[in-house]
Amino acid sequence: MRGKRISEVLRFAVAGVAGFVVELLVLILLKEKLGLDTLIATPIAFLLSVIVNYLICVFWVFDGARDQSRKNQAAFLLTSVIGLLLNELLMFLFRIMWGEETVLFTVFSFTVSLYVLNKVIATILVMIWNYFTKRKILTKGNKEEDKA
Repeated sequence: MRGKRISEVLRFAVAGVAGFVVELLVLILLKEKLGLDTLIATPIAFLLSVIVNYLICVFWVFDGARDQSRKNQAAFLLTSVIGLLLNELLMFLFRIMWGEETVLFTVFSFTVSLYVLNKVIATILVMIWNYFTKRKILTKGNKEEDKA
């Protein structure tokens, strides 16, 4: 059972990285190319990454997740909304504490500003929330998972 859990955590991490890449690229696109404020661009990017993450979790990460009830789907959505609120709150707090426009470094013609670091930190914290809540919801009722 321990090896199965390690495999699940690794798959969840891959799903998280895929979701994060989508989220970060959309955030940068919305902020840098369309000029949206980070507090507006963040939830848009987050919601797109939730869709990617949900699909990967259901079809690849958690065994039995495809058989979930409407109740479980609603709970998944609720935890995602809470994750979105946590994400937005963290981005707001980090903006107040550290700012977000300071340039950290430039690679070729791509400039990385502080809001990207803020996003990385917020994502790590929300990822911890996501793993435990999503796992509980997507494996609820699975007898093998209840023992783990």
